[in-house]
Amino acid sequence: MFVVVDNENLDAVPDQVKIPYQPSEEVPAVITTHQALLEYADKLALGTGPLALDAERASGYTYSQRAYLIQMRREGAGTALVDPISCPDLSPIAKASVGVEWILHAATQDLECLREVGLSPDSLFDTELAGRILGCDRVGLGPLIESELGLYLEKGHGAADWSARPLSPAMLRYAALDVELLVELRNSLEESLREANKLEFAHQEFTALLSWKPREHTGEAWRRTSGVHGVKNPRARAVVRELWITRDDIARRRDVAPGRLIPDRAIIAAALSNPADVLLKVKDFHGRGAVRYERQWKSALERARSLPESELPGPPPKSDGLPSPKSWIDKNPAAFARLEVVRGSLAEVSELLSIPVENLMTPDLVRRASWMDPVEDESSYRDLFTGGGARDWQCEIVVPIVFAARHAQPRPVQAEPVQAEPAEQPDPGEQ
Repeated sequence: MFVVVDNENLDAVPDQVKIPYQPSEEVPAVITTHQALLEYADKLALGTGPLALDAERASGYTYSQRAYLIQMRREGAGTALVDPISCPDLSPIAKASVGVEWILHAATQDLECLREVGLSPDSLFDTELAGRILGCDRVGLGPLIESELGLYLEKGHGAADWSARPLSPAMLRYAALDVELLVELRNSLEESLREANKLEFAHQEFTALLSWKPREHTGEAWRRTSGVHGVKNPRARAVVRELWITRDDIARRRDVAPGRLIPDRAIIAAALSNPADVLLKVKDFHGRGAVRYERQWKSALERARSLPESELPGPPPKSDGLPSPKSWIDKNPAAFARLEVVRGSLAEVSELLSIPVENLMTPDLVRRASWMDPVEDESSYRDLFTGGGARDWQCEIVVPIVFAARHAQPRPVQAEPVQAEPAEQPDPGEQ
């Protein structure tokens, strides 16, 4: 049973006694036909204000990161739940939303899968990023709605398998609520940003998101297997590689998350134990995927064992990037000194502005600026930052900090104090 609570003090109230926000209208039926999509697109074009969007994927269940449900809401058009599997052509939605601001929460999680179905914003407002710039303690959608609007969203199906069909009524209700309050949240956050003199910071961040792309991994993908750094033997590394490639091929063909077939730890266990015959006896190498594809796993193991020495994978190639800061004190003491000063200054500014350090400047760019030989012109640091994607507001704050730290000197190594020899005590027997 729920009890009425004071919305202004939601943070202090246990979830069990909060009153969940109820949808303002009936949850709409999922759009699964092109005709229904066209009808909603017509409403969307006649609507007013920004467009709230969200996408549900099936991370942890499927190989692909495609969207399996897309939610949208605009004043005058209401809420729509679109099945992009049944309606792969979303061009009517794209046309109806040209020039309309999008509202997304944690945009980098959804932009790529939305682009895959032809949806890309002309401008956007990211409510999670706005919360970070404001220095909010919690920036999840639910906590932000609580702190900004005084309403409580029930937690539920965010990690569910959205590729399953049919979707349950509870899942559809959860999906509809994800966009119902986004416009109100956006407006409240914008006002908070304005009051904190951070609205321009946010606008620059949102503009940068329009050209955001996921980071491209370099090198051989199998080397990212969790725990592979502990596999030193070349033949064992070959086992990791062949099992990983086999798993990836099966997962891609069946659109199953690789970890649901066999986890990384099973691959590492097989590589380290080098089973002579029965692979399924290896620790962690069990479960449905292990049994169902036992023949493929055995074939991969046999391939690894039969490779000539010349074809065995070597150790990881040396990175082209900077060495780990842990080694700087020996490799480049001056750079280490600069990095310490910069980090300390950034921590102070972060606290003063209530902006997380990582949002002031990406850690990689901070390290690169600290590694640089000292220069007598701030423009060199600004060029480094802007070339790495930093925004003007970030440069205005961080460039002077790095420039001021350019001549920082390593702390002198203090010698261990010499302990005085204790005075020799007379033998009691001699007294």
